[in-house]
Amino acid sequence: MFLSHLHLLNFKNYSEATLDLSPKINCFLGPNGEGKTNLLDAVYYLAFCKSFFNPADSQLIKHDESFMVVQGEFERKEKTEKVYAGLKKGQKKQFKRNKKDYEKLADHIGLIPLVMISPSDSQLILEGSEVRRKFIDQIISQYDRTYLDHLIQYNRALSQRNRLLKKFMEIRSFDEASLEIWDQQLIQYGQPIFEKRAAFIADFTPLFQEHYNFISGDKEKVSLQYISPLQEGEFERLLIESREKDRRRTYSTCGIHKDDLGFELAGFPMKKFGSQGQQKTYLLALKLAQAEYLKEVKEVAPILLLDDIFDKLDQERVSHLMSVVQRDWFGQVFITDTHQSRLKEIFNGLGADYKTFSIKKGEAHE
Repeated sequence: MFLSHLHLLNFKNYSEATLDLSPKINCFLGPNGEGKTNLLDAVYYLAFCKSFFNPADSQLIKHDESFMVVQGEFERKEKTEKVYAGLKKGQKKQFKRNKKDYEKLADHIGLIPLVMISPSDSQLILEGSEVRRKFIDQIISQYDRTYLDHLIQYNRALSQRNRLLKKFMEIRSFDEASLEIWDQQLIQYGQPIFEKRAAFIADFTPLFQEHYNFISGDKEKVSLQYISPLQEGEFERLLIESREKDRRRTYSTCGIHKDDLGFELAGFPMKKFGSQGQQKTYLLALKLAQAEYLKEVKEVAPILLLDDIFDKLDQERVSHLMSVVQRDWFGQVFITDTHQSRLKEIFNGLGADYKTFSIKKGEAHE
C-alpha cells in the first residue's frame, strides 16, 4: 500500500501543493512551524476521515479561506484508489472513493491501513485510560468492521444509560426495569468487544516485545497488560452489583468503557520509572508492532507516518529504528526532520530508496 500522489488546496498553511511521492520513503525537511507535520496530517486525514491533531474539522481550513480539499491516489493490491476529502465552512465534510460518496464515513475506515507516530503519543503513557482504549480500538477497527459497529452501538447505549441515571436523580425516582433495557444493550455489544480486545492483546504483545528488544538492543524488559472489569466476572452480574453505585454517581461505573492497558518496565509502571528515552522506545515499539500486526491481518502493508521522532533517542536507537522502517512490511514511510542532512546520511548508508522534500512556509519542493 502506498500513496503515489497528494494534492492539497487550502489545507492548514498550504494554499496549494501537489506531491509525487516515492513508494518507499519520503522525507519532509525544514525548520519547525513550516508545514512538515501538516503534510503527515493530510495523509492521516485521507485514511481516517479526521485529523490526528485537530478535533474540529473547521480548524483544517486555511485562514481566510472558506473551504479545503485533500486528494490522494493510493496503490493498493495493484489497484488505484482515488480518495477525495472536501470541506466547506458550515457544512458537513465530504468523502469520496473513486468519485463515489460514502453513505457512512465508518465504511471508509480500514481501506488505507496507517500508523502515525508523533510526540503526542506520550499521552498513551501519561494520560488516562481513554487514550489507551482509543489506541486499541483504532487498530482493531481497521481490520474488523463488526468490532467498529459494536463499538458505535455500545457507546450509544452507554450514553442513553447515563442520561437515564441523571434523569432518575432529577426526578428522585429509580426504575430498574428501564435501566435493564440498556444493560442488555451494553452486554450485547460490550461482551464481544471485550473478547476481541483480549484476543488482540494476546497476539499483539509478543510483537511489541520483539520490537522493543530490537530498538533498545535488549537493554530492558517490558510488558503489556490488558485490564478490564469484565475479567472479574460475568458482565450482567457486574452491572447488577454496580447498580447502586451507578445510581449515586449518576453514571455507569462498570463496563468495557473502563478498560485500560498496563505499561510496565521490569515489572514497574513505565509512567513512574521509565526515562524519557525508555518511554519513547516503548511508544515506538507499540506503533511498529501495530504496523506489523496490521500487515499480518489485512495482508496489506500499512503506511507509516513518523513525526519528529529523533528527540530523546540516542544514536544507537535511531539506527535500529531506521533499519526497521525500511523493511518490506511497511508499505510506505513518511518522516519529518529539522536536520537537513541526518536522514540522507542514514538512508544513503542503508542503501534505501527515498525522496526528500524541502518544506518552507507552506510550500513543498522536491
